[in-house]
Amino acid sequence: MVNLPAMLIMLAITWVVSYGVRESARLNNVMVAIKIGVVLLFIAVGVWHVKPANWQPFAPFGMTGMFNAAALVFFAFIGFDAVTSAAEEVRNPSRDMPVGIIGSLTVCTVLYVAVAAIMTGIVPFAKFAGVDHPVSLALQFAGQNWVAGFVDLGAILGMTTVILVMTYGQTRIIFAMSRDGLLPERLSSVHPVHATPYFATWTVGIVFAAIAGFVPLNVLAELINIGTLAAFTLISIAVLVLRRTRPDLPRAFRCPGVPVVPLLSAGFCLFLMAHLQALTWIAFLVWLAIGLAIYFLYARRNAVLHNHGADAGAALNPWKRPRA
Repeated sequence: MVNLPAMLIMLAITWVVSYGVRESARLNNVMVAIKIGVVLLFIAVGVWHVKPANWQPFAPFGMTGMFNAAALVFFAFIGFDAVTSAAEEVRNPSRDMPVGIIGSLTVCTVLYVAVAAIMTGIVPFAKFAGVDHPVSLALQFAGQNWVAGFVDLGAILGMTTVILVMTYGQTRIIFAMSRDGLLPERLSSVHPVHATPYFATWTVGIVFAAIAGFVPLNVLAELINIGTLAAFTLISIAVLVLRRTRPDLPRAFRCPGVPVVPLLSAGFCLFLMAHLQALTWIAFLVWLAIGLAIYFLYARRNAVLHNHGADAGAALNPWKRPRA
């Protein structure tokens, strides 16, 4: 069965992202403002219907259940890494990147914890089994049906903003990889009017639309989680390696507490990966094998750093007109 609405939404978002950075940011800001307003509305209405007795037992599935949930709910946090994908299009990345990452993580964590606490305080956790609209269910359970419609709207906008941000981030990653010779050169071409990686954006959009149309959401969530956690693990290790091998590189932002922070980061990521399903691991290993094949058969011999030296990346940057 094809999920046609998901495919159409994905293609519409691709058009917005391909049109321009400012336009994408404005649309995202509007949707985020509405989404946060809906979340705050839920908190303001739902907090008066909480029954603390519903929080007992506090951890019904023990530590194992908490770790399994953490491995899955990580899906809700991965948008923060897309902030780094916009580094080339930000006026002051050394200041704006840390503020954007830490600020978004802080706000999201506070809101997520508040919403989860209120939801489970209104409705006993067992009643959420098999429910695909838990927040509106909690409002219906509390007799606040008038708010449930707004919450459903917020949920749709919430998913839409995530899709927009992740599409934007993925196109910039592919753009950078193409510019560095790791992918075909066409993917780093820039539109002469919109100043966006037009070809890379539509390539990503069409592939994402096909995946959204044919792959169930729960399967996608775990696959995205394991891929992102693996990437974060490698990034944490890369911090240690680069501190040792290239201490001379200019760094606008330095990771504090090296080597403790990178080691803790890598350890936590691997720990969460261990709590994902076996089928997810199999799919991840297959995808990893495909990626390694592309690297050793194409990317390695075409890499700019391999052929021109460590400073060639900046010199060969084809980005004509970065837009903040």
